[in-house]
Amino acid sequence: MSITPSEVPTAESKLPKGAWLVVALLFFIGALNYLDRIMITTMRSSIVDAMPMSDAQFGLLTSAFLWTYGILSPFAGFLADKFKRSLVVILSLFVWSAVTWLTAYSKTFDQLLVTRILMGISEACYIPAALALISDYHRSSTRSLATGIHMTGIMVGSSLGFLGGVIAENHTWNSVFIFFGVVGVLYSLVVAFVLRDPPKNNIHTVTDEPKDKINFFAGIGDLFKRGSFLLMLGYWGLLGIVGWLVVGWLPTYYKEHFNLSQGIAGLYATGYLYPASIVGLLLGGFLADRWSRTHRLARIHVPAIGLCIAAPCIFFASSTTILPFAIIAFMFFALTRSFGDSNMMPMLCMVVDPRYRATGYGVLNLFATIIGGIALYAGGVLRDSNINLSKMYQFAALIMIICASLLFMVRPKPKPSEE
Repeated sequence: MSITPSEVPTAESKLPKGAWLVVALLFFIGALNYLDRIMITTMRSSIVDAMPMSDAQFGLLTSAFLWTYGILSPFAGFLADKFKRSLVVILSLFVWSAVTWLTAYSKTFDQLLVTRILMGISEACYIPAALALISDYHRSSTRSLATGIHMTGIMVGSSLGFLGGVIAENHTWNSVFIFFGVVGVLYSLVVAFVLRDPPKNNIHTVTDEPKDKINFFAGIGDLFKRGSFLLMLGYWGLLGIVGWLVVGWLPTYYKEHFNLSQGIAGLYATGYLYPASIVGLLLGGFLADRWSRTHRLARIHVPAIGLCIAAPCIFFASSTTILPFAIIAFMFFALTRSFGDSNMMPMLCMVVDPRYRATGYGVLNLFATIIGGIALYAGGVLRDSNINLSKMYQFAALIMIICASLLFMVRPKPKPSEE
């Protein structure tokens, strides 16, 4: 693999035509991606009334999705490296939207379970392809902010998950899946006429390796030979523990620690956290892009510094008995913790072979899903053992310090292909 001098990107070169349009299109696709996967959890009563099942079976619906999604993520990322990323995005959107539509016609638990597995397969293909496509369009001066804007779309989709429960309560659970399934299918047809990969002569990382030379097992082997990638793998996996421990148990923490009602606890756990996270995604991207003009490792150091701020915030939030202080501390945690989400793919672009960017992100997704699932289960075990949530949150603060240390150890070699 080689890069000719004429192909080396420069900071002054212009973005390919339509670079920000791609971000706008993917913003809405990302929102729909997370909305479609999450809304089933908000309409439990409506689904169980229509289709009797145990709590274990209902929980299995989400678990089956996550297992499928995680296991297939590396291969799904490879598809985006092997074929046109825009095509993978469009097909993924069309298929998961069609599956969402099909879900409305499930009559038994087994049928519903199959649709969740199909959802996991189709949605696994989206994020690695989308983030790699954004990286193809955006160079050092805009890459982190463009990624952060896309991730805010995902955050918006997550925060709108309640719509499923609201619509199901006032109409039927089937109508929710029909509506969002039709919206997704129609949007995929619109996007198919607009979304394209950038012209080869405008892609910021150009190699002389044809697509048919890209090999899945060779790519996996190359990723795991890189020390910086292994450090990032540890960082992303451990950060998954923090996410599941904090966000997954935060409503319970507010309710028990401050003696709040379930509704108020849920409001404090989401109503303040999501907006702070959205600001953090945009701020983290903006700061990394600005600092990268003078500091080559800015995209690595901004998330690391963010974690160094987030860790004491969550430690303080888990120790204080004053509710407003806890809310503010958790908001600062959410804001600075989000710096990493804006910069994960940009960081990856600095340490892996450009042919395997999406594959690398798929491996990170797999690892984070497995670790996160274990953490969520472990949290329940600890709760059954009467371990206070404050102790678990203090443990999460320690994990974030470890994550920051791993990032500070990443030393990508200077090379033209890192952009």
